[in-house]
Amino acid sequence: MINELTYRPGTVNDLTQLKELGLAAYGEFARILTPENWGKMHATPNHEEKLLQLIDTAKVYVCAYRANIIGVAYLVPHGNPTPIYPADWCYIRLVGVHPDHRGKGIAKTLTEYCINYAKRTGETTIGLHTSEMMDAARHIYESLGFKRQKEIDNPFGVTYWLYSLDLTTQKQKEAA
Repeated sequence: MINELTYRPGTVNDLTQLKELGLAAYGEFARILTPENWGKMHATPNHEEKLLQLIDTAKVYVCAYRANIIGVAYLVPHGNPTPIYPADWCYIRLVGVHPDHRGKGIAKTLTEYCINYAKRTGETTIGLHTSEMMDAARHIYESLGFKRQKEIDNPFGVTYWLYSLDLTTQKQKEAA
């Protein structure tokens, strides 16, 4: 089956599948979070206008199994600051893999696509945030060299951390 996986840029034509994937990928948190916090978390991957804006702003990478999108990662370029991310950072958002396809390296591969694209486009720092309920994600990010910077505001009633990866240091290591 791994040979049947394809990775490609995502487009607005993928919107319906991206919404469905977001709900499936993040659905496990419905039983962990309070109903109020689940409602807030659930709103992002299911909100068509927000997804369209993210697709328009970010470089989107998807993983498909046959014709079905089973994984996604969004890389937002620098110049799009938030209360979490400074203006000179690019950042990864909403990495998600369908529960039926986890454990196959899809999230790691999608994250690597984002890192490689960021390097090619001259980004210097790439950020992301993750939480205490996302153990597998934290392991992936740390294995790729992301460093925990600080605890950030807790939007869903659980602990979240800001991570970053210095791409200039990585480029220097690769050149050596």
